[in-house]
Amino acid sequence: MTKLGRLNDGTYHWIYELNLFRTSLIFLLVWKIFACIVGAAWVVSVLASLGMDDFFWRGFLENARGFAIAFAVMTVVVAMGYCLYAAVMGGKYTVAFEMDEKGVLHRQIDAQAKKAKKLGLLAAALGAASGRFTAAGAGLMATRTELYSEFRRVRRVKAYPRRNLIKVNGLLSRNQVYAEPEDFPFVLDFILRHVPETAKKPRGILPPETAGES
Repeated sequence: MTKLGRLNDGTYHWIYELNLFRTSLIFLLVWKIFACIVGAAWVVSVLASLGMDDFFWRGFLENARGFAIAFAVMTVVVAMGYCLYAAVMGGKYTVAFEMDEKGVLHRQIDAQAKKAKKLGLLAAALGAASGRFTAAGAGLMATRTELYSEFRRVRRVKAYPRRNLIKVNGLLSRNQVYAEPEDFPFVLDFILRHVPETAKKPRGILPPETAGES
């Protein structure tokens, strides 16, 4: 890991290594994304079925049962994909961060990024060929190895000191910024000084006693 440093152009950079087998953060992030997709599909299905005979309650229960199975299948597929991904990466997720006054870049190191893209494309192809679009979607997500958050577009910042994690969320982006305990206060303060005031509240920063929760 590389400690926080500053280049001549004012850009801060550091490298953080995350143990994939000791944390559920990345798995939960991927699971939540697909859970929202399946949940949205269920809502659309329910609304489209409201005018059908016998929808309440027999039709509703059958619809809910079908999507409950979809949730279960989706969870299993994501879990299997995550375990395979973690094994290929050697149990580590190593990410390089670059931060200046305009934003912060989260980028998986090149050696891992190449593996992730190949694995993601293979999973996407196999998923599409078998008609398992959840697997295909998970594979495509794995090909994304970097994410940039422009500070002026950030809508919410959440800090989790016990996890060394700062969530920098925009309208359609969910960036996770990690920093070592000794660098965490500086990185958090820098981010807070450059994002809009509205991004800091009402739930911007969690108090220390709850920072490790949720």
